[in-house]
Amino acid sequence: MPEPVLHPADEAELAAIVADACAARRSVAVAGGGSKAGIGRPAETAAAIGTARLTGVTLYEPAEMVIGARAGTPLDELTALLDGKGQMLPFEPADWRALLGTESSRPTLGGLAAANLSGPRRITAGACRDSLIGVRFVNGKGEVIKSGGRVMKNVTGYDLTKLMAGSWGTLGILTELVFKVLPKPEASASLVWHGLDDDRAVALMSAGLGSPFEVSAAAHLPADPGGEARTVLRLENFRSSIAYRTEALARQLKRFGGCDVLDHQACRAFWRQVGEVAPLAGRDGAVWRLSVAPSKAAALGAELRRRGEVKLFYDWGGGLVWLLAPETAGMAEAIEAASRVQGGHALLVRAGADFRVSAFRFGPQEGPLAGLHARVKQTFDPAHILNTGRLGA
Repeated sequence: MPEPVLHPADEAELAAIVADACAARRSVAVAGGGSKAGIGRPAETAAAIGTARLTGVTLYEPAEMVIGARAGTPLDELTALLDGKGQMLPFEPADWRALLGTESSRPTLGGLAAANLSGPRRITAGACRDSLIGVRFVNGKGEVIKSGGRVMKNVTGYDLTKLMAGSWGTLGILTELVFKVLPKPEASASLVWHGLDDDRAVALMSAGLGSPFEVSAAAHLPADPGGEARTVLRLENFRSSIAYRTEALARQLKRFGGCDVLDHQACRAFWRQVGEVAPLAGRDGAVWRLSVAPSKAAALGAELRRRGEVKLFYDWGGGLVWLLAPETAGMAEAIEAASRVQGGHALLVRAGADFRVSAFRFGPQEGPLAGLHARVKQTFDPAHILNTGRLGA
């Protein structure tokens, strides 16, 4: 039977529910819009606490470029409000619903921050956590904590805002978030090179990102059977600068061959597909998200191809490798081992529940890192009741 879901009406009621659960040592899952519920191990909990009633924008100052809202606020409502003022969340929030088969759900701000999800612009604009400047949350003891605020330079003591981003609901339940925002680009265009192998593609992406022409995204899609590899660099900002920068960048990178140009509409469609991991969606197998230094990306890709039948593509200039692989224990071990050899990190994003129980590990937890992780968890959630088991055994 599905877990019963409690929907507190406000932060105070949420805190009381968590305090009672802590006293009873009763574990609870944290439920937002449900779009990422299949990531990680199935939580070992008896009930869930939802944020569906914690909604609404609490702060918006377009001139100051900050916006705040409660954690259950649907992401599309916030982005629509920003769009109306010509503004955006800088990190290009990633939408994985098609990949995870959760198209009927509505991603929330709390889920976005808890997973620290960022799209293609992350390579230049920073991650979700870099735009998050203030949070309110309820820790595992039922205490309401506030960190950060409404301006960038307001941190004294520990920066708990950054700690909560990417904690996947294991340290506290977010109730309110404040983000910095930026003006939306007036125009965009993408340069596309065809037929490059992974090594040459990574070299091109690195050269483009290191150029003075403000490349805002860089991805490489290796060839499918019967197709051709594509390496794509995006330029954004003022319409008057796009034509000049496109020509100048193509000229600077002419050693990699000639290139085509995608106009604004085609450019938007392409990068939306990259952010949604569309090249791997709808295909059978486990989906992994591998983080690695761009200089090691091509070697990692080559090693993974030697290990078995896989499909992959590169984002963030090579720093992010998306991988589709057979859902087997042997392949999972090979992926994690190959990532470690290259100094990277492997995260299982999509797989069946049984496979996630056996294969999911949220990165290495050894030595001093394991001790630090344990102390942080003990401080914020001493009874270990929040999302128990989701990020590890």
